[in-house]
Amino acid sequence: MTNGRQHNWIFGKHLYLFCIVLFNTQFAHCLEPLTIGATVGLGAIGLSFFKRQTYCRFYECCDDDSIPGNINELQHNLERTLFGQHIAKQHIIPALTAHFSSESKSRKPLVISFHGTPGTGKNFVADQIANALYKEGAKSKFVHIYLGRADFPQAEDTDKYKARINYEVRSSIQQCPRSLFIFDEVDKMPSGVFDTLTSLVDYNAFADGTDNTKAIFIFLSNTAGVHISDHLGKLMKGGKLREDTRLSDFEALLQKVSYNLDGGLRKTSLIEAHVIDHYMPFLPLEKSHVVQCLEAEFKRWNREPSRETINEIISDSITYDRPHGMFATSGCKTLEKKVAMAVMSPRA
Repeated sequence: MTNGRQHNWIFGKHLYLFCIVLFNTQFAHCLEPLTIGATVGLGAIGLSFFKRQTYCRFYECCDDDSIPGNINELQHNLERTLFGQHIAKQHIIPALTAHFSSESKSRKPLVISFHGTPGTGKNFVADQIANALYKEGAKSKFVHIYLGRADFPQAEDTDKYKARINYEVRSSIQQCPRSLFIFDEVDKMPSGVFDTLTSLVDYNAFADGTDNTKAIFIFLSNTAGVHISDHLGKLMKGGKLREDTRLSDFEALLQKVSYNLDGGLRKTSLIEAHVIDHYMPFLPLEKSHVVQCLEAEFKRWNREPSRETINEIISDSITYDRPHGMFATSGCKTLEKKVAMAVMSPRA
């Protein structure tokens, strides 16, 4: 078969039926009759169409169906369920919207670093991002989650970790340019572990031409959490309202502290090369925010807690920072189990 007509032999004069049976499933999908006039060959577009109509109907693919990028859903969920984090709400949504836009002219991946004390919502927001962007959420094969203490526990193995990150990031982006990488517990990682990552998230494509500009990298760290609390406390005591604080009040502080304190970002070329696009502060929570978390958790159980129950959990479970006496040291971190116990209590 050497010419176009011979290449299109599968269509004949009329292609009445084309069935593809998916291996390891009980499904079969048949395409409607096509005519030779409507279909002229199996080029890249045709193959992509067949894949979408068959394999991708039952398995996750790197396409708009599996990666819908539902930013509106994310915004709605954060407005309802994220408390005390006006800065994160103001900036995460526009950053993702711009990155996912069909008109995006981004020349590098989106890189965001979340900072704050435990229980302020860092992991919660990262999980919400994965759920909104990917049909399978955090379980998607295009979402890659690393845990500092589990994946990178030994400082003496830093070179091995660097090689692993380099290989896995490259391979993942080659398979799907819209991959999401979440590095949790960055403050528990050895210094230098991200050094090979810098070139992968900078303003250049891979040497093999793979497009890295659509990927997203999120770092989660407790680093600078205390510094955020101290700085916010001073701003508030100086007369500034919490809701009036801005990203610019914290970004330089977060960059400086991350670079100098122990952890995966210490003395890293990621910071030196300025490839982290946003340093996002997650502010310490006050009592009113913890109450909102409690109410939302009870709502998940379809329960309306009494004021007495709320106050009892607050008084028994919440402690406050010593310098300012108004920020909950554990935020909303332990409330899920506290509420579950209260719901199951014989008094409930």
